[in-house]
Amino acid sequence: MRKKVYTENAPAPIGPYSQAVMSSGCFLFTAGQIPIDPQTGALVEGDIKIQTRQALDNLLAILAAGGATLHSVVKTTVYLVDMKDFAGMNEIYSEYFSESLPARTTVEVSKLPRDAKVEIEAIALVTNV
Repeated sequence: MRKKVYTENAPAPIGPYSQAVMSSGCFLFTAGQIPIDPQTGALVEGDIKIQTRQALDNLLAILAAGGATLHSVVKTTVYLVDMKDFAGMNEIYSEYFSESLPARTTVEVSKLPRDAKVEIEAIALVTNV
């Protein structure tokens, strides 16, 4: 089984992809979220902490739309344009993931859509399907 997940509380996809896809009725795979304000469609300006917070808020909205929570996330991938931003990203990330810590990979990339500083994607377990 495969089901597309969409919410207006997160930015609309800027390409040919879904915000998230539920697979086999129990796993939710999100698209990477950059710090776009879902109300304006504009990239949130600011330092890595501000951008990380917006990316995670977008991720939260998509998880909720798919029946998941931060506690049900089993894996995240964080993409940073500059690994020097790791500490700032990690500070905000740890506010969101403080109890149920998922596995995580963080990589530096040369560029992200709309010149964002961070992009975060997740895989979550959905148990209330």
